[in-house]
Amino acid sequence: MHTGSCLCGAVRFEVTSDLPGPDACHCTQCRKFSGHYFVSTDVPRSAVTIHGAESVTWYRSSEKVRRGFCGTCGASLFWDPIERDWIGIAMGGFDKPTGTHIHVHVHVGSKGDYYEIGDDVPRYRTTPLASA
Repeated sequence: MHTGSCLCGAVRFEVTSDLPGPDACHCTQCRKFSGHYFVSTDVPRSAVTIHGAESVTWYRSSEKVRRGFCGTCGASLFWDPIERDWIGIAMGGFDKPTGTHIHVHVHVGSKGDYYEIGDDVPRYRTTPLASA
């Protein structure tokens, strides 16, 4: 089991499944949501329990996606494609090392100009995934 929380602890989560390799999204929305690029792992909804769910504030950033953050401390936690059976959880929220590594960079065509991507992980100008 993997556990995590927001900065203040008002929101805690548990994931009972393995954690797939996370993706790093460099799109403008993710950069504004997280303050940098957003790295998350996509897990089945059925494997996630959120404690303190009443403290999660959901922002509908498009017709297909909402983003969840702690309403108390503002920590960015979830990327939720509403009509899918999975949810993205911010890697920075996990309590312990996850044993994962970024497996793909997406939306690098809109990445910030203040940093370079310095690894050999595959990069996509937009996303190779079905649009969410």
